[in-house]
Amino acid sequence: MPGTHLQPPHQRHVPAVAEAAVNDLARRITRQIMTAAPPGRAEDDETDGARHYSLTLLHVLDQVRLAAERLQYDAAAGAARAGAGYPQLGEACAITRQGARRRWPGLFDHAHEMPTEPPMMTASRPFDVLLVEDDEADAMLIEEALSERGARNFARATDGLAALEHLRDPHTPVPDLIVLDLNMPRMNGRDLLQVLKNDAALQTIPVVVLTTSAAPEDVSGAYQRHANAYVTKPVNLDEFEDAVRSIDAFYRDTATRLPRS
Repeated sequence: MPGTHLQPPHQRHVPAVAEAAVNDLARRITRQIMTAAPPGRAEDDETDGARHYSLTLLHVLDQVRLAAERLQYDAAAGAARAGAGYPQLGEACAITRQGARRRWPGLFDHAHEMPTEPPMMTASRPFDVLLVEDDEADAMLIEEALSERGARNFARATDGLAALEHLRDPHTPVPDLIVLDLNMPRMNGRDLLQVLKNDAALQTIPVVVLTTSAAPEDVSGAYQRHANAYVTKPVNLDEFEDAVRSIDAFYRDTATRLPRS
């Protein structure tokens, strides 16, 4: 299943070893703090001492956690500088690529002082995308996957009418690529595609239909309305990677930026 990682045999003992080492370290630090602390009242030594030790240990473990998070970020940044991407960072921590991106946001923001993640497939230049998708989870997956392949800016509309409003706004840039779901409220993707391909100002923007439907009538209908590509939404992350790779390959071959008149 997606997000399930089987550790090699030589790594399976790492969690127990790490927990034992952290426990030993935290208790040694706690004892040092307790030794340096002034003694409690004689009549309350046993009760106060146990409570004070437990609270001190809790504080020490919290500081160990914060220190580990800082060190983990440094290790992630170092791995990125050595050429690793979010998929590899996630695998190292037994989480998904999306989980790694959420854990270390901004790690690959292309700033000069930060590491740059090499895209798995690089478009000839950065490109802008209008994503017409009403499902929040699908939208996040599409944005993250396309951003790793050269997408620079994303605009999103949750239905066809909102997409048309965006595209016809003279103050917004024309996207290089439109990724379109079919099943949406108000105006669905089929109707939006019909409008786009009959609009002289918009018809040359490449449109990739990305939808759950594999019905022959939907596929043929999309091409009859002059969709540039049709990709069925996959059911797992690996298949999604393949789907996005096909979108990227299509974009590199056909995308044309339109000047705003």
